[in-house]
Amino acid sequence: MLKIKKKITAAFLVILLSISTILLAPARTEAYLGDRILNLGIQGYDVQQLQKNLGYLGYAVGQIDGIYGRETMQTVRDFQKNNGLAVDGVVGQETANAVIQQVSQPPSPRETTAPSRGAVPYSNRDIEDLARLVYGEARGESFTGQVAVAAVVLNRVASKQFGETIREVIFEPGAFTAVNDGQFYLQPDNSSYQAVQAALRGWDPTEEALYYWNPTTATNKWVWTRPIVTRIGQHVFAR
Repeated sequence: MLKIKKKITAAFLVILLSISTILLAPARTEAYLGDRILNLGIQGYDVQQLQKNLGYLGYAVGQIDGIYGRETMQTVRDFQKNNGLAVDGVVGQETANAVIQQVSQPPSPRETTAPSRGAVPYSNRDIEDLARLVYGEARGESFTGQVAVAAVVLNRVASKQFGETIREVIFEPGAFTAVNDGQFYLQPDNSSYQAVQAALRGWDPTEEALYYWNPTTATNKWVWTRPIVTRIGQHVFAR
């Protein structure tokens, strides 16, 4: 009889734990973006859709997990600020519609304000190309080293010596190893996109460098004639 009571008690506890887990778990639903208001703690397909859409638009979204955490909320605030919306980190109908509208339209230039660079129009294609270059050239480097690679490209665009657009600079013949060996065409990770955003906002850890190379593998003697300004990870940076 005692064993039977123990089994019943154990089964009852399992049922209670299951019920409490269901009640305490954040709401997860298969709603689509715009069907409901999204705020901190909410989970579901619509949150994942939001994260993917913001990533496509060039925002650093972190992990795409369908959970509306603090990182996602900050990204939403950045989007709202850039698009003249109320900056509250809540995805109501207005914010959802703005995201959907931008994703539905063909890629077009979007102004990204960088303190040291001024307001410069960069398209979704520019951001994607920069992220691919960063991943191909510096995925083994620190985050600072990844930002540095993106900054060099932006410095080259600003200098007008290598091309007037990000794409022209990246695809200048022989300019970047990742383009030559095909690593440019690998899928970038979240860190690469975040590094691009940091560079676009004005962070330049290279001190306006126009060149970088790995001193242990570089074969071009000419680059050593350039004045080196700093070293970050495996790369030296020069003007």
